[in-house]
Amino acid sequence: MSTSNQKPAMCSTAATLPAPKRSLYNRLDDFISRLSTRNNFWHRVCSLIWLPFAWRSGITMKKVGTDRFTAILPFKRVNRNWYNAMAGAALLGNSEVAAGMFVFSECGTNYAVVCKDMHYKFLRPCLGPAVYGITDGEDASRRIRDLIAKGGEFNIDLQMDVSQIIKDKGRQMRVGRCNLTFHCTPKSMLRQRKRRV
Repeated sequence: MSTSNQKPAMCSTAATLPAPKRSLYNRLDDFISRLSTRNNFWHRVCSLIWLPFAWRSGITMKKVGTDRFTAILPFKRVNRNWYNAMAGAALLGNSEVAAGMFVFSECGTNYAVVCKDMHYKFLRPCLGPAVYGITDGEDASRRIRDLIAKGGEFNIDLQMDVSQIIKDKGRQMRVGRCNLTFHCTPKSMLRQRKRRV
């Protein structure tokens, strides 16, 4: 009788043990991650330190409503090639930055996001500012949320259209299409792996 009374007491004590305290590095990592997705100012500050290519290119992110996410690459000297069109390397490199920011903003600060695969198809020269838009952003957001709810690591495939802003005509013309695969891992899982090594 007394033995059966002691076991639940031991279990309840174990259940109320506090979670291990997170290190200063982990707390700082989460804080900077949240800051980088807050607005373009903090995104630019973080880019200056960790993504100097994106900082120099001047790419800016904008979320329109709940389902539309766009990034705009300005038509400035650093992004242009010798015949005054947007350089292919600028269009290609910033595709990963734009799509990665979309995935990161959906996953939140608890995930590490890495580009695994990217295919860019150049359709025509880009002679003005470029706009990056996730094709069917609402569906992509829903798929990411569903994968997060399942827990663990996951891959997400995205398609992105790259368009040129035509100022005189007030419309956009598609100049490229990009297919990307991102691998998302919970940071808690990465920390557990580090402790095991």
